[in-house]
Amino acid sequence: MVDLPVGEPLETYIEEPEGSQTALATATTSEEIAAVAAAYPECLTAWACLGEHALRSGRNVDAYAYFRVGYHRGLDRIRRAGWRGSGKVVWGHEGNRGFLRSLKGLGDAAAAIGESQEAARCHEFFRQLAPDAP
Repeated sequence: MVDLPVGEPLETYIEEPEGSQTALATATTSEEIAAVAAAYPECLTAWACLGEHALRSGRNVDAYAYFRVGYHRGLDRIRRAGWRGSGKVVWGHEGNRGFLRSLKGLGDAAAAIGESQEAARCHEFFRQLAPDAP
């Protein structure tokens, strides 16, 4: 008898909303990126970009909030795609990167505000999900 794979996928893939990446490609300021996030609230890359801009500007609490939105929306999306708590969400797939950037950024922002346990948890989770990340 042949064993059929049952359960979750070994790798999970998600996609960004249609049109969101084109809109982000022309957004350069935080205000323009925020407009993309408002127009495409499920675009994880937009939330990651907002967090990265805030972190670079020293607005660590704002960065934490933006990254947390991207992280939680991303968890919802990878779960809908079949992820159930283990398996990879590979960096090599472009559609996964907004979620992964949000997760890594959440760890960085947590560290910046002194939340060391959350930072460690996020960074370890990132390494487990995306061992192929640069």
